[in-house]
Amino acid sequence: MAKFLIDVNLPFLVSFWNTKDYLHVKNLNDEWSDSEIWDYARANKLTIITKDTDFSNRILVSEPPPKVIHIRIGNLKFRKFFEVVSKQWEDAKRINKTHKLVTIFTDRIEGIN
Repeated sequence: MAKFLIDVNLPFLVSFWNTKDYLHVKNLNDEWSDSEIWDYARANKLTIITKDTDFSNRILVSEPPPKVIHIRIGNLKFRKFFEVVSKQWEDAKRINKTHKLVTIFTDRIEGIN
């Protein structure tokens, strides 16, 4: 059963997201609005993984579910994106267990309860 919902603005084929724990919005409906993605994630108790600031802003005034992992590393070529996120991914998942918002930057991770 999936634990994470990957937003359409993120790459579809990322090796460490290629397990039963991850579901990509493209597999559901890549034309969903942010509200539809939010509602689906909430109903299924999924953490949204996104580059979209709207989700991190929304979780600041909401209580989980869903939780949000916000990847704030700018526009990078896929190889650099993969390098940055893969180095921090295990820490992001660990922090996600106790925080409603996890933000991944190129040089650090922050969590907000």
